[in-house]
Amino acid sequence: MADDAQHEHTFESADAGASATYPMQCSALRKNGFVVIKQRPCKIVEMSTSKTGKHGHAKVHLIAIDIFTGKKLEDVSPSTHNMEVPNVSRREYQLLDVSDDGFLNLMDDNGNPKDDVKVPDGEVGEKIQKMFKEDEKDVNVIVLTAMGEEVAMDAKEAPKS
Repeated sequence: MADDAQHEHTFESADAGASATYPMQCSALRKNGFVVIKQRPCKIVEMSTSKTGKHGHAKVHLIAIDIFTGKKLEDVSPSTHNMEVPNVSRREYQLLDVSDDGFLNLMDDNGNPKDDVKVPDGEVGEKIQKMFKEDEKDVNVIVLTAMGEEVAMDAKEAPKS
């Protein structure tokens, strides 16, 4: 009989095994969709297709904005080639507190705490601070997650139950 120890495997993975991206043909991408350009998850703001040239491929010219940094990125690719599309998820959390070191203390619908999301810079951060501290409202924060990064992208007043 073979040694049983060689058949014992330990798989330690906390995620569902979903990859951070999936391939999609360039010609199938759409405006307001998502795409990975220069290893960054981006939202497509403009795209145009050039005609096929003497040697063949129609090109797709993409202009997209990084969903985390807001930087504008461009890419040109043959329409028949595949490009990576990030798996982007939006989740709404209830805001419990804003810590002194600039992190949001959040809770999901199931009561699980989440406190590793930073208060974003700019308008959204100011809106969260104002609604929570000055107006003292119940605030729900929308967190966007893609490719292992997270950002609080919006806040709205929680509905009164």
